[in-house]
Amino acid sequence: MDFRLLFFKYRSYTPIPMILAVLILARPTMVSFFFGLGIVLLGEAVRFWGVLYAGSATRTTDRAGAGRLVTDGPFAHMRNPLYTGNFILSFGLLIMCWAWMPWMAVVFIFLFGLQYSHIVKLEEEFLLKRFGPAYRTYRQHVPRWFFRLRPYPSAGRSDPRPINAIKSERNTLQAIVAVIVLILIRWHLIQ
Repeated sequence: MDFRLLFFKYRSYTPIPMILAVLILARPTMVSFFFGLGIVLLGEAVRFWGVLYAGSATRTTDRAGAGRLVTDGPFAHMRNPLYTGNFILSFGLLIMCWAWMPWMAVVFIFLFGLQYSHIVKLEEEFLLKRFGPAYRTYRQHVPRWFFRLRPYPSAGRSDPRPINAIKSERNTLQAIVAVIVLILIRWHLIQ
């Protein structure tokens, strides 16, 4: 059994147990809530920027795939802006809850790293087969996770469409709002 495929297919659902645990253990404060909210907004901005350039192809769950190699926008600075955005916004939600800190942060980083390292390896394997030398060159110049200030010199040309990106991000935005509402309810219950 290839765990990479399972992690990839169910990546939208695997955070649910962690979210439930964090909500149950939540002890938000005014500072943790608003500081975390700022981090959530930053993470979603990174995600949205990535979706703006990659389009709805990022929503596939059956298998890794890509119709084209996206190398502009945020992809000219890092290879995985959506997953980096996921990490940032999820970490922001964790800070908002201030649940069992700092130990929950260690658990979160470990689980996120475990899942997404497998997903990224699966996707990179696909991209290397599909785009060959073009992807190999891109991979040599653009870091996997961290933002590179100087953009990839051979960046392509996408046609970013904000309306399409908003439609594609609708489920993510709804999930973020739902979790924030649950944090607010939990905060109200513990006061």
